[in-house]
Amino acid sequence: MRAEVTDLRQAQEATAQGLARTTAEGRALPPRIAEVAAVLKERSDEVARLRARVEALEAEARAAKAAPPPPAPVAPAPVAPPPTPVAKPPAGVVRVVPPPPAPRGERPREVPARAESPERAYAAALATFRAREHGQAVLDFLDFIAKYPRHPLVANAQYWIGEAYYVQRDYRQALAEFQKVPEVAPGSAKAADALLKIGLCQRNLRDEARARQTWQRVVQDFPQSEAASKARGFLKPEAGGARH
Repeated sequence: MRAEVTDLRQAQEATAQGLARTTAEGRALPPRIAEVAAVLKERSDEVARLRARVEALEAEARAAKAAPPPPAPVAPAPVAPPPTPVAKPPAGVVRVVPPPPAPRGERPREVPARAESPERAYAAALATFRAREHGQAVLDFLDFIAKYPRHPLVANAQYWIGEAYYVQRDYRQALAEFQKVPEVAPGSAKAADALLKIGLCQRNLRDEARARQTWQRVVQDFPQSEAASKARGFLKPEAGGARH
């Protein structure tokens, strides 16, 4: 019996010790649970922050795709060197200076053309003629015709070329230039004026018969023109020796 009682006491003490440990562990469990919960909440907040950052980056990427691309930078236009000044020939002299030949193996350099309207170019050439710079005026009118061969003022430009030679009393060259006007614009008023001057050139070249034939053509083809009125005056017998 004593041995059994001793065993029971030992078993009771062991149970009491186990209960004490369990109680102690149970008391320590709530702080541990709270610590784990705090760690979980901190990790959850970090995950939420990362998710918000990812969503912001995705929104920026979508906006970048939708936005139009920036315009490409425009390279500045090259600045052309200033043209070399060319001295004008003296009045009454027509001189065309050819450009210097390009070095062997090189293409001639193209001179950039000035942005100028045909009307402005014609007016500038006419102003040069009226300034009595007849040689330069011929060059300017020839340049106008070469640049704008289909312009309505081509007949006028050709007429003034003939006039430039006429005022210099180069009647043969003036005759050749005036004859080009009816070819360019057969029915124009300048054609009538050119025919009138052709007759004057022929008279100054001592070809009176041909001059009268030319003026009769003016009267016949352009009866209502001012040139026809002048031609009638030249056809009068008393005007046979007139020079204009």
